[in-house]
Amino acid sequence: MAKVVRIGVFGVGHLGKIHVRLLKEIQGYEIVGFFDPDDTNAEKAITEFGIKRFDSAKKLIDQCDAVDIVSPTTTHFGIAHDAIKKFKHIFIEKPLSTDLEEARQLVSLVDEARIKAMVGHVERFNPAILGLNKKTIKPLFIEVHRLAQFNPRGTDVSVVLDLMIHDIDIILSLVKANVKRISASGVAILSKSPDIANARIEFDNGCVANVTASRISIKNMRKMRIFQPGAYISMDFLAKKADLFKIEDTMPVENGLQHIEIDLPDNTKKYITFETTDKKDVNAIKMELELFHKSITQNKPVPVSVLDGFNAMDVAQQILDKINQQLIITK
Repeated sequence: MAKVVRIGVFGVGHLGKIHVRLLKEIQGYEIVGFFDPDDTNAEKAITEFGIKRFDSAKKLIDQCDAVDIVSPTTTHFGIAHDAIKKFKHIFIEKPLSTDLEEARQLVSLVDEARIKAMVGHVERFNPAILGLNKKTIKPLFIEVHRLAQFNPRGTDVSVVLDLMIHDIDIILSLVKANVKRISASGVAILSKSPDIANARIEFDNGCVANVTASRISIKNMRKMRIFQPGAYISMDFLAKKADLFKIEDTMPVENGLQHIEIDLPDNTKKYITFETTDKKDVNAIKMELELFHKSITQNKPVPVSVLDGFNAMDVAQQILDKINQQLIITK
């Protein structure tokens, strides 16, 4: 029998309702209630889930072991700050905050309180990524396109903090090196902050990542391509799969592994093998909430820490600074 974690949900908009539904499915969670100042959201949550509405965020925090922060980004810091001060575990949707200094404070507060704090970078749990867990990843060049149709729900922050930050987090988790240089450009078209952006991130180990994000695309696309010595990896986050191509010196012996034989000018041969990861489909949000529960009840490290969240925000902020400089120059 799983140990019960009493949890409160902050924000029951589109994503918040998904969290509530999944929390009700996961053994070991007891939903104490929710806080959302929006009456329309609240009434729908009460009708659909039959859970209690609290009229004060602080009252809900007092009644919980943990909080699930799925409210607008502008409210993240205040709720997380109050919860950590009460030694409550926190799950907080990305990004940590709209302000880098606030995110830095959350890292310090979590460290002082010694509570479990996890950031909702949901793409870490996409089967396209999960299928690479046992593969050797040493990127030298990364190309990313994350394109989405316009949705007013995400425009409280720029496209960098709304969409690109997913890929920034994944890139930082794969490259394992310090950022050396960043260049970026972007344009605000339908909102007051950039709706399309491109960034070039250079690392100390020589790796370069070229990242494009747009929320004004005709079609959706979420693809990442990784190039490394002797291998090419193509990930499609929408299709939830990854294709791996490797150059081998010898004939592959692994059963079922497809390959192409290449004759070289020096009369030697190379073999290109290719496979598609067969990681079974998972509900990524449910998986991250389950892991959050395990981190609390089994005292395990969270898979995506607030430091991870801060590091992604730090790079995102540097990209935004570069974009703002470019916009000033072109005005």
